[in-house]
Amino acid sequence: MTEPTLTQAAVAEEPPASPTSGLGEAARDYLARLRGGDVGSLPAVLGLIALVLVFTALKPGPFTGAFNFANLINQGAGVIVVAMGLVFVLLLGEIDLSAGFTGGTAAAAMGVVVTRHGWPWWLGVLVCLATGALIGALIGVMVARLGIPSFVVTLAAFLGLQGVLLRIIGEGGTIPIRDDVLISIMNKNLPIWLGWALFAGTVGLYGLLSFRRVTSRRAGGLHAESISVWAVKFGTICLLLGAATWYLSIERSQNTEVTSISGVPIVVPVLIVLLVGLTFLLGRTSWGRHLYAVGGNAEAARRAGINIAAIRLSGFVMCSTLAAVAGILISSRDNSVNPQTGGQLTLLYAVGAAVIGGTSLFGGRGRIVDPIIGGLVVAVIANGMGLLGLSAAIVYMVTGLVLLIAASVDAVSRRRATTTGRA
Repeated sequence: MTEPTLTQAAVAEEPPASPTSGLGEAARDYLARLRGGDVGSLPAVLGLIALVLVFTALKPGPFTGAFNFANLINQGAGVIVVAMGLVFVLLLGEIDLSAGFTGGTAAAAMGVVVTRHGWPWWLGVLVCLATGALIGALIGVMVARLGIPSFVVTLAAFLGLQGVLLRIIGEGGTIPIRDDVLISIMNKNLPIWLGWALFAGTVGLYGLLSFRRVTSRRAGGLHAESISVWAVKFGTICLLLGAATWYLSIERSQNTEVTSISGVPIVVPVLIVLLVGLTFLLGRTSWGRHLYAVGGNAEAARRAGINIAAIRLSGFVMCSTLAAVAGILISSRDNSVNPQTGGQLTLLYAVGAAVIGGTSLFGGRGRIVDPIIGGLVVAVIANGMGLLGLSAAIVYMVTGLVLLIAASVDAVSRRRATTTGRA
């Protein structure tokens, strides 16, 4: 008799569909999960709300202005995308210390072919992504095939890629990014009407897919949230995204006679596409389920017939490819590639964003939305303290403290989940 696959086992263990329940029962179920150690992104969300309230009280004008709101998005975009990539290796219980300089090296390759050799921007982007994927494949082979610890391999890559970046650019040099398409990614905004169209499309797609998931699970006899809970979630998403779109549509220029600045930043749809696509990849494909399985229990995954080495290798390829995407965003924001593009602070903030957002350092638990929440926390800390005129030393210490608290919450919640049988 053959052993059941992981997917079959998950379905077999799924509780039967409960009768349509109200918000009260959903709240009790959520509290039970919290007591069992399944805290998810709640600490990060509460921390983000607290930080926004504190900085709003201390610097109500500059911090809450529409210009600063758009600046927060641009500030955190590169770090968020690097953190999205790190989720794939953190889910495996691994780490990639080279992700920041992978992005910088890939961006330098793009700068060489676009700026120095006159290639079109889209070929430059393909070169950038291919460079990131190649670096990830080399790291993955050494970790998954040769069995070298990821900490050692990626630390070596962290040092080596700095040398590669310097070699490409030259000591103290830069590669300017002059292509209008590449520059506009982080420096231009969507027309007002297109921003509202993006809002309508995003909430419409989310509402359709989430509602179909609820109804299909109930039709299949599986446990699912009630329609009332879905309606509250959908309404909250509509309210938050609608308010953000309206606020970004306000005129942000200090001198409207010279220039007009309004609309949703172009990088926002890039982040939305990554969020939707990568969430689908992790949650709706067998590859994503295998990634969670390997990170949760590699031996059980091996016995279920999963190719552990291939999954680990693909996780590092995905991480480095997304780091290359972040390299494009960072070089677009700076209008150049320099020896510090994707430097060590980018990596540290990205690790912090993933962990603060709720991705576990122990593997097997995390979502693509986590880096967005955690990245906003990191960006708000740096931005708010900068507006208060505090030194970089204070910003680093506070960010480190927040990361330590997040890691402690992760460890405590995992221990609690193990104790209560929810791990």
